[in-house]
Amino acid sequence: MNPRRKKRMALLFAVVVGLSAMTALVLYALQQNIDLFYTPTELVQGKGDDRLKPEPGQRLRIGGLVVPGSVQRDQQSLKVSFELVDAGGEKVTVLFDGILPDLFREGQGIVAQGNLKDARTIEAFEVLAKHDEEYMPPEVAEALKGMEHFKPEYTEEQLQGSRS
Repeated sequence: MNPRRKKRMALLFAVVVGLSAMTALVLYALQQNIDLFYTPTELVQGKGDDRLKPEPGQRLRIGGLVVPGSVQRDQQSLKVSFELVDAGGEKVTVLFDGILPDLFREGQGIVAQGNLKDARTIEAFEVLAKHDEEYMPPEVAEALKGMEHFKPEYTEEQLQGSRS
């Protein structure tokens, strides 16, 4: 190989190694910002064919319906706890310290972002509610498909009453 080709090969090799290192560093930096979406059933029973469950402390998003009668507010602070349910019937408790969205109601679909405290408890730092009667976040809509076959502990009248 002549010297000119050797320089080109060395330069090409250096560029490939540099781009690989840069890509690895960017992916490592973004790793902590990845939020995986779970439904209450996926959180409790595991997600996918491998039934993978998140580890306590892991950051995640969870979506489902707020169980009527489960919202408990602390009188001394802004702390709120409530349960979420999906078509699978599993319930998960969400703890939130802050002001809930105006559209937050029992029996309504929501998405909460936070950290997993234990197998059935999430400490949320953000709660999102649907913005009108027609819209529901795609993840929540997918998770609640078949909800009409689910027999919750509450009646349809209770759900209708909490929506108005």
